[in-house]
Order: sequence, then C-alpha cells, then structure tokens
Amino acid sequence: MGVILGFIISLLVAAVVIFIVSKLNLGLNVTGFVAAIIAALVISIVGSVVVWLLGLLGITLGGGLIAAIIMLIIAAVVLMISDKFVPGMTVKGFKGAIIAAIGISVVYWVLGLIAGIFA
Repeated sequence: MGVILGFIISLLVAAVVIFIVSKLNLGLNVTGFVAAIIAALVISIVGSVVVWLLGLLGITLGGGLIAAIIMLIIAAVVLMISDKFVPGMTVKGFKGAIIAAIGISVVYWVLGLIAGIFA
C-alpha cells in the first residue's frame, strides 16, 4: 500500500510542477490539471524508457557540468516526445523544451526547499 500511495503523491507533485511551469509560460503549456497529471505520467514513462535505452547502450553519465547539460538535453527531448502522446500538452520547439526543463527543475528545487522547512 505504501508504494502505491508514494507513486500517487509523486505523480500529483509532478502534475503540480508541470501546471506551475505551464502557467509561467516557459515553453510548455497544458490545458488543465487533468492534462498535467496525464503529462506527468507520460513524461515519467518516456523518461524511464530513455534512461533504460541509454543504459542498454552502455552510456553512463557521471557528475559535473557536462553530465548536467546532457541530462538537460535529454529532459528536453523527453518533453518533446511526450508532447506527441498527451492531448492538451504543447511544447514550443526545442528551445521551449529546454526552458521548460529548466523551469521544472527550478520549481522542484523550490518545492524541496519549502518541504525542507516544514520537515
């Protein structure tokens, strides 16, 4: 039961983050919260497949600036692929996907800081 509850909470937090980034007009747009939930689910599935494929090819990323840039590009590509599967979600090209990926990271970071205050 704990795993399912954790998954649902993670999905809802991701949907809130996507919804916030959409409202900030950072290259990603969702039509509503339901579309944000579907987008969060699809993004997690596509992201998992991409990471699995990279691992299958033997591509590993260490730490550092180069790895961060590569992960940002991968996140943008995942957003662009997910755009094709989610009705109600649009990504404004590669530049918009990069900006949205940065926005998603920043919003997650801020939420983490807020959650840390109350922990």
